[in-house]
This record gives sequence, C-alpha cells and structure tokens, in this order.
Amino acid sequence: MGVTRADGALLAVDAGNSKTDVALVGPDGAVLGAARGGGFQPQGGNVRSAVDGLAELVERAVAGAGAGGPGPLPYAARVQACLANCDLPVEEERLAAEITARGWGRTVAVANDTFALLRAGLPDGGEPVGVAVVCGAGINCSGLGPGGRTARFPALGRFSGDRGGGTDLAEEALWWAARAADGRGGPTALADALPAHFGLDGMPALIEALHLGAVAAARRHELVPVLFAVAAAGDAVARGIVARQADEVVTMAAVALGRLGLLGARVPVVLGGGVLAARHPLLHERVAALLARRAPGAVPVVVTAPPVLGAALLALDRAGAPAAAYARLRAHYA
Repeated sequence: MGVTRADGALLAVDAGNSKTDVALVGPDGAVLGAARGGGFQPQGGNVRSAVDGLAELVERAVAGAGAGGPGPLPYAARVQACLANCDLPVEEERLAAEITARGWGRTVAVANDTFALLRAGLPDGGEPVGVAVVCGAGINCSGLGPGGRTARFPALGRFSGDRGGGTDLAEEALWWAARAADGRGGPTALADALPAHFGLDGMPALIEALHLGAVAAARRHELVPVLFAVAAAGDAVARGIVARQADEVVTMAAVALGRLGLLGARVPVVLGGGVLAARHPLLHERVAALLARRAPGAVPVVVTAPPVLGAALLALDRAGAPAAAYARLRAHYA
C-alpha cells in the first residue's frame, strides 16, 4: 500500500521516557509501517521540539508503508498518541494542539502512556474496564471504569507523592550501600555488588565515579538487576527495597480501583514497564499476594508486548474496527 491519503489508516504513537514507537496501521489491523526512536521529554515548555522528534519517526513509519517518501498530509484518518510526561490536563491540551497542527491525521487523541499499557492488557470487545500500573524508569497508574470514568495520579516526582520505578530503586540501593560502607547503616551485600558491577573496588570509588562523571548518571539504571539479584540471594536490605516497591505498586492499583468503585470487582490489573514485565519472583509474587488481600477480584496481567500495541488498539476502538482487525494486530506483536 502506498500511503498517499488518509484512506482509513491509523497512526499510533507510544512515547515513553526511554523509547518511542510509531506504527501506521491499516483499518484491517495490518501494521503497514513502523519506526522506533528515543524517549519523549516535553517538560519545561519544550512541547514543539519534543513533537519535532516525533515527526521524524512518523515520517519514517509512513515512508516505510509505501514506495518513496511519506506522501501528502494527512497521513492517516486518526492519530492516537499515548505520551509519557503528559500527566496534567493542560499538558494533554498543549500536546494535542501541537500534534493537530502537524496535520498527520484528520482527528487526534492524546493520552498518558499508561493508557496504552492498560489497553494492551484489556480484552477486545465490550467496555474497557481495569487498572494499569507501569513501573519502568518511573512509576505511574491509570484506570478505566464503567461509563468511561478514569482514575489518574499526577506522577510528577516525589513532590506529587511518587515512590518507585527503576530510577528510585537504583537511588535507594546506592543509599543503603553507601551507608553500609561508611558505618552509618547496617551491613548489606549491595555495598560490594554495586561497585563490582562497574569494575570498582568499593562504594567510595563508586561514589567518586558517579560524582565526577566517570560513571555516567544514565548508567544507574544498570543497578536495578543487581539489586534484584542481591535480594534473590537473601540480603535483608535488598529484599526490603523490593518489598517496598511491591507495596507501592499495589497501593496505586488499589486506590485507583477504589476510586472507580472496582475494589471488589473481577477486573484486570495490568502490570508493565521494564521492572514489572521482568517478573522478578520476589517482586511479582509479593504484588500478587498483596493484590489478593486488598482487591480480591483483581486479576494480575503482565504485558510484555510493546505499548504501541495499546495505542493502536485504542485507534481501532475509535474506528469501530471488526474483531478480525484486533486479532491481526495482536498477532503482529505476539
């Protein structure tokens, strides 16, 4: 198919903190073109330049669907963009206005990227109802209830009440390891394991390397698997960090379910993002056990498919697509 007009094609965008996926999808659920790029960071009023980054990926995805260039605008009948760092209504409005101005599709819908994860984990057909918790670099939660009601959290950092995600887990592990090394805290195997990951001989060397940039701050995320390995080996401090993460995941899910009147209902609780999708036994088993206590009807569903699947499913929902289109799209990302 050469994409030269918006003849029913759907443009799905999932833009996370660390990576962005764009897919052009036919009305029959076929993925016609796709592109992947870096994270989406529109904070600080940088909306236009952030969407400029999306534009390059959109053009690549559309060009991949046909011969030659991407063709004239609009590329698609509908655009569904699920975006990280789109947490407040005013941010949704600004991003929707900027994307609409690009002319990629006849209609544009913008939502936080947690709704892509949620939709990917919900069954097709019928009213979408459930809650999703994403735990990747950060943590966030969203929910859909009967009648289209939603539950959200600001997810803007510690000052908005957030705790958890890979960034926080790495920071917490470093905090406990540093205090163990200098005597301010109790012993933990993290004090040896974290510097060893970078080939260093102790926490003082790692602290210096992080402070002076010999180990880039962006590499701190590498410490999360180390934390889980130390916890799995039985270290009490590491296990405590993992337990607190599980507690926070379940707290967010339970509060969202309660807001939607679903705390006792049999509904999916979709879990995704790099930390939860890895299904670390200590974390996953504690999340499942706590959910069973706080929301007995909740059914944990781990999603490992790219969240752009959820954005594309939302676009199919709005297009009134047939059941076969959903099956075809899900098969592509299976």
